[in-house]
Amino acid sequence: MPNNSLKWIYLVVLSIIWGSSFILIKKGLLGLEPLQLGALRILFSAFVLLLFGWKSLKSINKLAWKWIGVSALLGTGIPVFLFAFAETEIDSAVVGILNSSVPLLAFVFGILLFGAKFIKQQFIGVLLGLIGAGALIYIGAQINEEQNYWYASLVIIASSLYALNVNIIKRHLQDVSALAIAAGNFVFLIIPALIILFYSDFFELPLSTDTTIQQSTGYIVLLSIFGTAIAKVMFNKLVQISNPVFASSVTYLMPIISVTWGLLDGEAFTSLQVIATLIILTGVYIGNTGKRKNK
Repeated sequence: MPNNSLKWIYLVVLSIIWGSSFILIKKGLLGLEPLQLGALRILFSAFVLLLFGWKSLKSINKLAWKWIGVSALLGTGIPVFLFAFAETEIDSAVVGILNSSVPLLAFVFGILLFGAKFIKQQFIGVLLGLIGAGALIYIGAQINEEQNYWYASLVIIASSLYALNVNIIKRHLQDVSALAIAAGNFVFLIIPALIILFYSDFFELPLSTDTTIQQSTGYIVLLSIFGTAIAKVMFNKLVQISNPVFASSVTYLMPIISVTWGLLDGEAFTSLQVIATLIILTGVYIGNTGKRKNK
C-alpha cells in the first residue's frame, strides 16, 4: 500500500487507540497508585515488545542507541507517570483534549531546536492552541471546583516531551525500524520501572483477593498492549513515512474519542468546554495547514 494511503490508516487507528487510553488510565487508578500504574504499563509493554522485537535490536547501530535512550525517556518513560498523576485530579476527557497540543508544540520545538523555518500561519495556530488550552483549564477549574487544575500542567509537560520525541525520531532515527525503536526504548526502561514498582509497595497489595486491584491491573494490561506496545510501533512508523507534524496530528481526533468515553463514564462537559476544544483544534489545523503550504 502506498505510504500516502497507509499514513491515514495509521492516523485513524492510533487516534482510536490513544483516545481510549485516558479512560483506561482512569479505571486503572481505581485500584492502583500513579507510580504503580506507570511502572506496570512500562513492564507489560516491554514484555510484549521484546517478545516480538528482540531480534530487531541487532539492527540498531551504536550511534542510534543514544537517541533510542533519549526517545525512551521523552516518548514513554516520563509521560506515562505524568498522565497517571494528572488523572488523579482532572477528568480523563480534559486530559485527552489538552494532549492535542502536541502538534503545536512540535511546531515550536521544530523552529527552536531542529532548524525548521518560521511560518506566520504556524505561529497563529500556536497562539490559538494556547488560548484554547488556557480557556479549557480555566473553565474546568470553575466547573469542577473539587478538582485541582494545576495538574493540567503535567499534561502540557507530557505533551511537550511527546513533541520533542517525534522530532528526534524523524531527525535521528529515520533509518531504524519502527519495531526496533520501540523495543529499544524499553530496554532502557525495564530496570527503572522494576525499581519504581518495588518501592511503590505494589507487591504488598492484596492482588489475589481485591477485585478492584485485579480489574485495575487488567485495564493496564489492555492499555500496555494496545495503547503503548502496538501503538508505539505504529506511531514510529507513521513518523517515518510522513513527518513530525502530520504524525503528531493524531491528537486531532483523540479528543473526540476521549470526550465520548468521558461522557459515557459520567464526566461533565459543558458547551464552553466544547468551544475551548474547538479553539485548540482550530489552532492545530491552521498550524498544520501552514506546514503543508510551505512544503
